[in-house]
Amino acid sequence: MVNKADAALGDFKGNAEHGLHRRLVLTLYVCCFASLASMRVCDAMLPALSESFSVTTEAASKSISVFALAYGVIQLFFGPAGDKFGKIRVIAVATALCAFGNAAAFFAHSFDQLIAARFLSGAAAAGIVPLTMAWIGDNVAYERRQAVLAKLLGATVFGMIAGQWAGGVMSAHFGWRGAFLPMAVVFFVGAILAILEARHSQAFALQKDGNFFDRVKLVLAEPWARVVLLVTFLEGGFAYSVLAFMPTHLHAAMGLSMSSAALTVALYGLGGLTYSRCAGLLLARLSERGFAIMGGLFLFASLVILAVAPSVSVALPACFFAGFGFYSLHNVLQMNATQMAPRARGTAVSLFSCVLFLGQSCGILIAAMVVEQWSTRSWLAFAALGLLALALTFSRLITHRRAQA
Repeated sequence: MVNKADAALGDFKGNAEHGLHRRLVLTLYVCCFASLASMRVCDAMLPALSESFSVTTEAASKSISVFALAYGVIQLFFGPAGDKFGKIRVIAVATALCAFGNAAAFFAHSFDQLIAARFLSGAAAAGIVPLTMAWIGDNVAYERRQAVLAKLLGATVFGMIAGQWAGGVMSAHFGWRGAFLPMAVVFFVGAILAILEARHSQAFALQKDGNFFDRVKLVLAEPWARVVLLVTFLEGGFAYSVLAFMPTHLHAAMGLSMSSAALTVALYGLGGLTYSRCAGLLLARLSERGFAIMGGLFLFASLVILAVAPSVSVALPACFFAGFGFYSLHNVLQMNATQMAPRARGTAVSLFSCVLFLGQSCGILIAAMVVEQWSTRSWLAFAALGLLALALTFSRLITHRRAQA
């Protein structure tokens, strides 16, 4: 008997070619893995970049910030493009551009060339994860979608962890260029596989109706879409600001070195990866509302414990369960994002990603002011309360919407 986790990749709407779609969705997971690995690959190689190009560490960090800037700014372009030209076609082009960007980084002879290559990589990577979510929304039945999106979360979290690891290990053994060539190869293979798989489906069908503003208006006209986007903005503000200041908290409150604190925070990602593997089993026991409540409770308890933790031995499991809780809540938001405007799904999911990025930026700015005025403990406690209230409120809104439907 096939269990729900296994069926998740096979239960596609209105298409008997389950094997084709199973291969295609796995190909998309590979592209998403590479996208997030590329985002984080420079994190651990800043000292190597600083030494190689004779620039300060602050200047070297532009290799990270320029990627994030391009990734955030270009989000809204890819959603309407995916709706108009076909999501798989746009993903394949974006993945191929990522391959070119990472190859250009490998061959860069000056710091300016590296920054340009990173900007291209970030801009292209912006079109992979959101459109993959939108494609899943188009092709996976709603009752199976959460398990598939959880696997997508696993691929992205694993990509972030692998990117940080590869950036550190490869730059230590082969120089900073060593991490970019494998990234380019993975992106190139992903682009070819996406094109080959999509040729056998109707994923390249063009949609000529509507322009960019029409599609955005179509999404924002939906009351539920506005609710999801507002909750996503607040979630991004609370959760990502906590993640940004977690190493600082562990360093200031527990005396860990910054390198050890950063390594400890990797448990947050491991918690998310664990959630992605458990989601299929949990679906048999929990509803959307249950996942949101579970995420809020885990986040609240973990962040409060982290704020008052007397030792690292207590902080370690708190970091892990905070990651588990965040991805449990975020997975529910992802699923609702794929359904909030089915007629412009690519645009809707791109708006979701853009709002999440904007919330992250605003949250970090506000958190910095709170930390400067009071302490990291204060912000952890405030964010814990905010995330719990957000999760409980959203769970009630889900129930109300289901009752209306």
